[in-house]
Amino acid sequence: MKNLTKSQYGFTLIEIMVVVVILGILAGIVVPRLLDEPEKARRTTAATQIRSFEEALGIFKLDNGFFPSTEQGLQALVEKPTIGRIPGRFKEGGYIKKIPLDPWGQPYLYLAPGAHGDYDLFSYGPDGESGGEGDDADIANWNLD
Repeated sequence: MKNLTKSQYGFTLIEIMVVVVILGILAGIVVPRLLDEPEKARRTTAATQIRSFEEALGIFKLDNGFFPSTEQGLQALVEKPTIGRIPGRFKEGGYIKKIPLDPWGQPYLYLAPGAHGDYDLFSYGPDGESGGEGDDADIANWNLD
């Protein structure tokens, strides 16, 4: 029998199997947490954008004495409306540069007057439908955390 030096020793099948099992357990714990994070990030982005719209709408009202109508929509924050009640002191350059889509690629919904206050501003979330629970719940200005 040949004498083996330390550099010639290898891993046994059992040692390799133990490592594979440990990696499998770690993957089972870590992967679901990582997969959940993108949806949380999208919901946080939607809430942040809604808050930004609220700030711009507040300044619009301070300048003009009213909120844009449903017909004028959020676009009234970008350019002076030409329909409905025309703002007399519209800020040059608008109140925001552009109206982004929600994180799921859909337009934000704006109703004025709203059922929950002066206006309702919301996204239907990932399912694109009214209502829903958990990750499919709507993100709205009246229920932001």
